[in-house]
Amino acid sequence: MSISARKVLDEVKPYIPGKPIEEVARELGLDPESIDKLASNENPLGPSPLALEAIQNAIKEVNFYPDDSNYTLKQKLSRKFGVSEDGIIIGNGSVELLLMLGLAYLDPGDHVVASDQSFIMYRIVSKMLGARITEPPLKDYRIDLEAIAKAIRPETKIVFLSNPNNPTATAVFREEADRFMEMVPDDVIVVWDEAYYEYTKDGELPDGIDYLKQGKNVVVLRTMSKAYGLAGLRIGYAFSKPEIIRSMMKVRLPFNVNRLAQIAAAAALDDEEHVRRSRKLVEEGKKYLYEKLEEMGLFVTESYTNFIFVETGHNGREIYEALLHKGVIVRPLGVYNFPTAIRVTVGLPEQNRRFIEALREFLFAHSKQKDGYEIPQHTGHAVGQSAGT
Repeated sequence: MSISARKVLDEVKPYIPGKPIEEVARELGLDPESIDKLASNENPLGPSPLALEAIQNAIKEVNFYPDDSNYTLKQKLSRKFGVSEDGIIIGNGSVELLLMLGLAYLDPGDHVVASDQSFIMYRIVSKMLGARITEPPLKDYRIDLEAIAKAIRPETKIVFLSNPNNPTATAVFREEADRFMEMVPDDVIVVWDEAYYEYTKDGELPDGIDYLKQGKNVVVLRTMSKAYGLAGLRIGYAFSKPEIIRSMMKVRLPFNVNRLAQIAAAAALDDEEHVRRSRKLVEEGKKYLYEKLEEMGLFVTESYTNFIFVETGHNGREIYEALLHKGVIVRPLGVYNFPTAIRVTVGLPEQNRRFIEALREFLFAHSKQKDGYEIPQHTGHAVGQSAGT
């Protein structure tokens, strides 16, 4: 007799991460040292030296369980961001925090709102828990806050907002976000997923913590995986009202954040210079990539992240496969209904150059026009132009 899984799982398509360097090297017979992974928005500078030192000092203590309260890390986050410790929760990456929130607040049949063509884990978590989800389309590659607000129903429990948005790298700005928050009913939790917070300029985008301090029902997600370079240790954190945090804590598994991750994250928070260098590298890399991609006649959104969204006019999966054989890993975006787009992480200067060379070779070989490349028509905003409010 066969065993049946929960029916709601029939609608769940598992998340497929970018290929790791080791897998590409094994499959294609390439030297791992020659492969540039530009698919997962990792920090090419690596982790903070302070984090590495802390890990090395703590390795001999891995026979001990981690501090289940995350006391030291919560203290540092509280001081840095001005949020009380009872309003902070730590997760095994911010995706675990998404699941905790869903487990705490979503019953089967409840309603969720998130943008289509945004971070796919919002859809996965909602469907895993049997919730119904409405996903208004993007507008000019940006989250359409007006459409999100109109999609909220009496049975809506959670709204997920990725700002800046993954995978389009675009953002919504403070004035429009303020208007949106005024429209959201008090009994709806708004998740401001700010994974790329460190790559935005001060005051440029809304800060979810401001809404928390205004008494709004928000959950603000941040991560140590991007600017802090700790993706392999899987550590994220969230700010919210103490009562929301307490509910999430009830569904948290014990010792969910490993000892080395806690220690490395606490040390990394002290290294503002590493974050500054990481941001400078990305800003310089984006300028180079904008220029070269524009020369090829390609459409690029203005990025508020450490990656660039590129509409190529060709099958994104084909480009991905072609570049893979040249040792460059990018992210095709067909799963996000962008069949001709790719997402590329801003890497070190030499990695950016190799990506441009590999992409140029592909486009030249596949060009059907004598004087340029065939690209789709767009109503969005080209590189260098602000999307405005």
